[in-house]
Amino acid sequence: MRKLMIGALLGLSLMANVGCFVPIYSADPARRTNQLLYTSEDLRTVLDEWERIWFLDQPSHLKPYRVHGGII
Repeated sequence: MRKLMIGALLGLSLMANVGCFVPIYSADPARRTNQLLYTSEDLRTVLDEWERIWFLDQPSHLKPYRVHGGII
C-alpha cells in the first residue's frame, strides 16, 4: 500500500510538471494561426498601454529653450 501511494504521488507530481492539461491553442492549424496572430497583436499593444498609464504619450509642454523668468 505504501509503494502504491508513493508511486501515485510521484506520478501526480510528474504529471503536474509535464505541461498544461488543457492546451491554450487549438489543434486546427487555421484556427491556431488566428489565435497566434491575436495573441501577438495583444502583446504588441502592451507598450502602448504602458505609455498611456505612465502618461508618456502626452505632448511635451516644455520650451525648446530655457527662459530665465527673473528681471535682468
